[in-house]
Amino acid sequence: MKLDRTDIKILKHLQTNAKTTNQDLANEIALSPSSCLQRVRRLESEGFITGYHAKLNLAKISRHIMCIATITMKNHSAKEFRKFESLIDSLPEIVECYTVSGEFDFFLRIVCPDMTRYLEINEILVDSVNHSLNINTHVVMNENKRFIGVDLSNLSSEKT
Repeated sequence: MKLDRTDIKILKHLQTNAKTTNQDLANEIALSPSSCLQRVRRLESEGFITGYHAKLNLAKISRHIMCIATITMKNHSAKEFRKFESLIDSLPEIVECYTVSGEFDFFLRIVCPDMTRYLEINEILVDSVNHSLNINTHVVMNENKRFIGVDLSNLSSEKT
């Protein structure tokens, strides 16, 4: 499916304001409410929109620590990677995981109530592959720029 300018406008708006009403979205992009809703549903069904999320202020909710961990596996077999990825999925404190190129294999964002729980997670990770990984951890001191979406106008639309 190709995206047109109107689809891009819908995606841009929903990315920063997913709570908007269909009427407000339709007004914003100059479509009738029924046409707008039809397009949004199509974008959802085609997988361009994969969900809607509230941005929470964790500091107001509870004390916590956020850590960025880089993981380097000593064994690069597909079986070990799958085993590790399965473990990552089972730990709710690991809120993001990326397989990356370069000096390390995985990039994790971990949110825990305290350092004690982070150390427990660290032990679980190390034990999962028989101590054949290296973990470097960085405690986040401040979120200087939070993710609020991607500027779609800067990306190529060749894939769509």
